[in-house]
Amino acid sequence: MPSEPLSPEETRRYGRHLVLKGMGGRGQQALKAARVLVVGAGGLGSPVIAYLAGAGVGTLGIAEHDSIALSNLQRQVIHTSAGIGLGKAESARDFVAGLNPHVDVRLLPQVTAANAAGTLRDYDLVLDGTDNLATRRAVAAAAAAAGIPLVSGAVSMFDGQVTVFAPGGPGFDALYPASASDDDLPSCEATGILGPLTGVIGTLMAMEAIKLITGIGTPLIGRVLTYDSQGAHFSEFAF
Repeated sequence: MPSEPLSPEETRRYGRHLVLKGMGGRGQQALKAARVLVVGAGGLGSPVIAYLAGAGVGTLGIAEHDSIALSNLQRQVIHTSAGIGLGKAESARDFVAGLNPHVDVRLLPQVTAANAAGTLRDYDLVLDGTDNLATRRAVAAAAAAAGIPLVSGAVSMFDGQVTVFAPGGPGFDALYPASASDDDLPSCEATGILGPLTGVIGTLMAMEAIKLITGIGTPLIGRVLTYDSQGAHFSEFAF
């Protein structure tokens, strides 16, 4: 944890955390000291970035190579119509700067199997909201090798899920078979995606990250939480 105290402005900014039993100054200092990597600044990455920045995560890495398209704005709520054609990473950085100037944002290239280990090296925690298994496998393998917890979220049409892969718990291959490929997965371009669904799952991902950073509560390690938006129903299963 950093040795310096919170500034008067930070104390006012995080006041609701500081009076929250179980969080307090110790939890806020842990957030300030945390180095968190967010892979993807789209539908899931948008609420993740917004809530982690608002919560006061000190260093926020954003790995994203895509640019903003008009069709993104139905769900990718940190981006704007004025930013169409601009890089999502740069747009996310501007959003964070406007929300919380105490967050150090670092922009990173697309994560691949070749660079995943080096990309994750400087971070304590990673959140993956990408939409392809190749990237997910690369991130999961690098996180496992580095002993870094990974918060993983996924959405499709009306449904979503979130889980945590952490040292000592079941890994990525325990949930996703090696035989699974991106060809087996429907794309949101083909089947559609309900906009607020990404907000629900992305917010749950941010919550799991804050729990892991501060030690509050019980993370979803070895458990998958699923959400059926049509039935307004959450389910959980162990793996």
